[in-house]
Order: sequence, then structure tokens, then C-alpha cells
Amino acid sequence: MAPPIIPEVASSTPPSKPPSTNLHNPLPLSATQENEVKKLFHARIRAKCADEISEFAACAKGRLFSVAWACKTQQFHMNSCMLANSSHAEQDAAREEWFAGVLDRRKKKAEELEAVERRRERIIELTRRQEEKEAAEAEAKRREAEAKGKAGGWFR
Repeated sequence: MAPPIIPEVASSTPPSKPPSTNLHNPLPLSATQENEVKKLFHARIRAKCADEISEFAACAKGRLFSVAWACKTQQFHMNSCMLANSSHAEQDAAREEWFAGVLDRRKKKAEELEAVERRRERIIELTRRQEEKEAAEAEAKRREAEAKGKAGGWFR
């Protein structure tokens, strides 16, 4: 028998380990949800660098073009603080914080929907009462007109 044309390569590479799943944030997020996580991440970074940001803002107050060279050190400190604190660990922490708030957001949304439903039912009830009142008034006017017509006047 002839040797095979394509030699078999022995699998010498070790089997790759399965990707680890993060139990805190197991699902891929939609673009809107990723945007919410991004906003949360930026808010966390701004909170950590609040002193540097306020120093730069105080320096930049009342300046237009001169900010670039007059506040260069404050801007450098602010940017370096933000870069130092914007790590993957911080992104993961923001993502976990977002996932921790999922139940609260669901509960808040359910409460808002319930409040809307209560308002809708209240408006329906008020509308029904108003229609009943108008119908009763129309009936009273009709009876009054009938009574006037039956009483007979000088014209009949």
C-alpha cells in the first residue's frame, strides 16, 4: 500500500482549556446596555479623579485659548489620573455594578408600569363617571321638555 499523500500530523498541542465564565456578568450585553456600563465606568473614574478634575476646572475657568498652556500641568495630572484608573479591572467592576443593579432597575420599571396602569384606570373611571353624569343631565332635560310639552300651553 502506498503512503498517504497528506501525512497525518500528530496532535502535540495540549487541549485548550474551556473559556472561563464569569458568573457575575454571564451574558453579552446589547449596545444600549454596554453604553450604560460605559457611562457607569466613566462616572467611577471621574469620582476617583475628582480632585484633579476640579483643579483643572478651577484653572480653566475664564480662559479660552490660553487653557492649553496655562493649565498644562493640571491637565496632565487629570489625564494621568484618569488613565491610571481606567483599567480592565475597573471596567469589570463597573460591569459587575451594572449587573448588581439589574434587579433594582427591573423593580423600578415594574413599579412605574404599575403606576401608569393605576393612572389609566383612574382616568377611565373619571371618564365613565363624567359620561354617566352627562347622560343623567341629558335625560333630566329631556324629561323636563316632555313635561313642559304635556302640560299644554296657551298655544295648543
